[in-house]
Amino acid sequence: MTDTDAEILELFEARSPRGLARAISRAESGRGAALMHRLFARTGRAMTIGLTGPPGVGKSTLCAALVTVARKRGKTVGIVSVDPSSPFSHGAILGDRIRLNEHFTDPEVFIRSMASRGHLGGLAGATGDAVAFMDAFGKDVVIVETVGVGQSEIEIAELADTTLVALQPGSGDSVQLLKAGILEVADVFVVNKADHPMALQLQREIRGMMEMLDFRGRWTPELVATRARENVGIDALWAAIDAHDAYLRASGELVAKRNGAFAHRVRALVLGDIGRRVEARIDALLANGVAHDDPYRAADAIVAPLADVLPQRGDVPRTPVLARPTVKGF
Repeated sequence: MTDTDAEILELFEARSPRGLARAISRAESGRGAALMHRLFARTGRAMTIGLTGPPGVGKSTLCAALVTVARKRGKTVGIVSVDPSSPFSHGAILGDRIRLNEHFTDPEVFIRSMASRGHLGGLAGATGDAVAFMDAFGKDVVIVETVGVGQSEIEIAELADTTLVALQPGSGDSVQLLKAGILEVADVFVVNKADHPMALQLQREIRGMMEMLDFRGRWTPELVATRARENVGIDALWAAIDAHDAYLRASGELVAKRNGAFAHRVRALVLGDIGRRVEARIDALLANGVAHDDPYRAADAIVAPLADVLPQRGDVPRTPVLARPTVKGF
């Protein structure tokens, strides 16, 4: 039997992990609004860490090592692992999270796998809700590990307080940094598998590309070398995360960053709702036999009802976001 919202809230208030799990399931099914209305006021306390990077770099191992450090410091942890989706079931392929098995029995660590469902940024539509529910539940640290595919991974920077970009030597990752825009959004670079013969070369390449950017008056990303499987460099990585958190709080950028995350989530919800309505209108047009009509006419027919309620493009300024580092000389 499916729990009601009242039953989920009762479990949530009783600090039952089942209540948190059911709340996230509600969000994944698109029915989490009522719970969010009740719980969102409790958010804003947790430190949120985004962990991204290409497949095979060792993100899950890094995540497990970070959880170990956090627990040694007495912090409770929530983990959102955004996995590739099955094209048939749309479920998370790597839902077992084998590399996190050492934390499965820890009652202060909550692990949730979520399917990316084809989202380009590697972030499921309900990821923001999952982070908020974990925050409201009282987790001190929430880690979001992304699927690590495509060049839209920068979306993690819209959600997390601190963004970690993990790279591995010998894979050509550094060539993609500027193309993907990751260089501008990383708060900490992590060169994992640092015992690789090309590890020092990768570190030099990252530093060289960072010299092309102007970070004056802003946070300069730190570079940390790790061997996550051997738990080497993880304390230094946590120190870099702490340093960035301290910078955000001292500079006042934490408020701006979280305001940006709020705006990003609102925008995604609104555009998602509009997108579903547009799809319904397109289906209706096709059902009426206009498949061969001018697509511009069809688009105008869909947009026309919105003309009186939405401002024209350019009438409303964009939501302000944190300044990105600029390339020197431009």
